[in-house]
Amino acid sequence: MAGRPVTRFAPSPTGLLHLGHAFSALTAARAGDFLLRIEDIDRDRCKAEYEQAIYDDLAWLGLDWPRPVMLQSDRMGAYRDALGRLAPLTYPCCCRRGDIRAALSAPQEGVLPAGPDGLIYPGTCRHRSMAEASPDDVIRLDVGRAFDAFGIDQIGFVDQGTAHQMTRRQFHDGIGDVILSRRGMGTSYHLAVVVDDAAQGITLVTRGKDLFDSTWIHVLMQRLLDLPTPIYLHHRLIRDDAGKRLAKRDDARAIRHYRDEGATPADIRAMVGLQDIG
Repeated sequence: MAGRPVTRFAPSPTGLLHLGHAFSALTAARAGDFLLRIEDIDRDRCKAEYEQAIYDDLAWLGLDWPRPVMLQSDRMGAYRDALGRLAPLTYPCCCRRGDIRAALSAPQEGVLPAGPDGLIYPGTCRHRSMAEASPDDVIRLDVGRAFDAFGIDQIGFVDQGTAHQMTRRQFHDGIGDVILSRRGMGTSYHLAVVVDDAAQGITLVTRGKDLFDSTWIHVLMQRLLDLPTPIYLHHRLIRDDAGKRLAKRDDARAIRHYRDEGATPADIRAMVGLQDIG
């Protein structure tokens, strides 16, 4: 990788940032030239006050970034273009979660197969064409056709200097036909993040280990859209006293809470084990 890496922090404004977000943002800022992106495609859950809180909390931590900030809500045209390019490899799906659960549980017992995109879709609607799509459908990627289109049997990426590979069969069995456009959104996290990382010139994606398995989806889509695959750094997660990964509902761990209690940015860095960052 030539020159200094270009990194990013891409939170969704659906709640206050917590200590895990602080760790991720500070880790990204330390690793390269730092960009901020607001992932606000879920318009039902995203709120302006949380977006402003993101800016305020990151600035308080001592971070800076180029303006204007990229907002996913401004980029629906780019997502439509990408979805159009992938149209020969996609199909509309009318199945709801209950339908998928019923289809998976009918022939077998025990734990239902799940991957980074939830329950692994059994392919019920795979026979449908895009000409049959309705506004109530989601759009799925036909993984078999996707691998066939490029004549490949495996994909790979580098995480913290280690190369990882996944075969076509492993992708099919462990991830399945992922959603590229959700109902009422016009896109999905997986599609938007791939298109936006390329648009921002991201060369190093820094994010939590909980998203490691999602990276396989992103690498396949980068291949399909002829976009570069960045280097990845999947960092450790910040957990509560019980060992549970922090979530936005954990208000007691919110950066804003610690600020109100009189904590300093140095205190936050110490809490997440990054005391060496000035």
